[in-house]
Amino acid sequence: MPRTSLPETDLRRITAYCEEKWPARFADEVRAEHHVGGRSVTVCETRAPWNGEGSWTHQPIAQLRYQPDEGRWTLHWADRNSRWHEYHEGGIFTGSAAELLAELEEDPTSIFWG
Repeated sequence: MPRTSLPETDLRRITAYCEEKWPARFADEVRAEHHVGGRSVTVCETRAPWNGEGSWTHQPIAQLRYQPDEGRWTLHWADRNSRWHEYHEGGIFTGSAAELLAELEEDPTSIFWG
């Protein structure tokens, strides 16, 4: 099976979304990060340890999965056990990376950012 690469424009858009999620002055406390795995991009909230000791924590927030045959993405949310579910509760489940990032940011159901 040939390997499908993710659209570079979409990856840059996701990177920019994560970089702009919180003001730079909070970078030593909280950040949004993304991790690419296969045809999926996982957006995580990364926080410094509350007491300044130990490792940063990574909480998966959303996953965008690329559908190369359609040239579109699907949006998924993680439950408390880090299992992924299709996001049918909100306004949009499938679309462009820009549309899904807008849905993620708006978070009309409070399932992503609370």
